[in-house]
Amino acid sequence: MSTETPTVSNAAKTVSHDVLAALGYVKQFAGSTVVVKLGGSILQDDGLLAQICEDLATVRAVGVRVVLVHGGGPAINEELTRRGMTWEFVEGLRVTTPEMMAVIEMTLCGLVNRRIVRALNHTGLSAVGFSGMDAGTLICRQADKRLQQVGEVERVNTQLIDEILMMEDELGYRGIPVIAPIGAGRDGQSYNVNADWAASQIASALGVTKMLFLTDQDGILDTQMNLIPELDAGELLQLIEDGVVKGGMLAKARTILHAIQNKVTDVHIMNARRPHAIVEELFTDHGVGTVCRLRSRRREADLSDKA
Repeated sequence: MSTETPTVSNAAKTVSHDVLAALGYVKQFAGSTVVVKLGGSILQDDGLLAQICEDLATVRAVGVRVVLVHGGGPAINEELTRRGMTWEFVEGLRVTTPEMMAVIEMTLCGLVNRRIVRALNHTGLSAVGFSGMDAGTLICRQADKRLQQVGEVERVNTQLIDEILMMEDELGYRGIPVIAPIGAGRDGQSYNVNADWAASQIASALGVTKMLFLTDQDGILDTQMNLIPELDAGELLQLIEDGVVKGGMLAKARTILHAIQNKVTDVHIMNARRPHAIVEELFTDHGVGTVCRLRSRRREADLSDKA
């Protein structure tokens, strides 16, 4: 009878490490809530949307509650163009006339929101779509007279979100709220709310510790166009002031800064086209994209080494 000690290959060790790490993260996040913001350009790709919804189903299956907030810029552009309407942006926000508001509300609530709900329900989940107008979820005021019907969120009412998260069907599937960024004004008007700001405000109101921005970019880049894996609030503010962060990422960076200054511990910006990016970020040791924190762990480690 052989007495040789069985050897374990490096590949097997790696698999064992990854499995154990994943189980640890599942235990850590089970029962918690994650806010996911889905960018508008991603929603134009049905195959990519289906893949993301499958990943969200996996996340939900291990006990992590998901709140999804979506944009819809490209779909809005298509519909406005079809109707012969032109538009402009001021500081990254679309000037929204009353005529445009009707089209934007119809597109976000009737087209984009329904598409996401169908894709999520196809995975077996119980997705419930609504806008910030419903149940007074997003109460707004006019952000700037120049922007007309663009809203700034004054208050978030989480009651409807909480009820959907606790909803359970006969198969034991819990609900996923899918929220279109249309807010209600105290004046009875509907307001176009930047989806990044809506997601940030909702995350803060729910008291979540983790928030994911799924975009068409790998994360936040430095002046050499290299990915920055981790940023704290001071570093992110410096990038904004220095003009390194610009374009579409500028408005996003400001909302991220708001989130981490209002109790959201980790905000991740990642490329939605990276296969299974959500699962990789939540349940592995591999960092995906850029993570922003009030105070980075790297800086805390540096201060600890100097102490």
